[in-house]
Amino acid sequence: MSNVDINDVKNIVLESLDNLKTQNIVMIDVSKKSNFTDCLLIGTGTSSTHIKSISNEITENLKKNGYGKLIRGVELDSEWVLIDLFDIVINLMLDDTREFYSLEKLWSAEGSYDSKVTSV
Repeated sequence: MSNVDINDVKNIVLESLDNLKTQNIVMIDVSKKSNFTDCLLIGTGTSSTHIKSISNEITENLKKNGYGKLIRGVELDSEWVLIDLFDIVINLMLDDTREFYSLEKLWSAEGSYDSKVTSV
């Protein structure tokens, strides 16, 4: 999307994830592997309520900063919340769900993030 500072969007999202103590955050550059997004962000929540709260924090902070138009969709499930921001797709999951789907392995990612982001 034009006139969007993608680094600013990433910073808002990462700050939201950090504020609500999201665990094991990984950022994966999929720009050369995907035609639907450039970046996947994956994080683990401690409960269904926690991942929904994280999702709400992210969407509210994006709206407050003028990026509400980027929120293409939010899919809520009790174990997995997906937020589609065009160039960034955020996956918030419970630990068992994350282990089952292994998105990092699917996208050949290594590394993790705890209060600091790891780019793969």
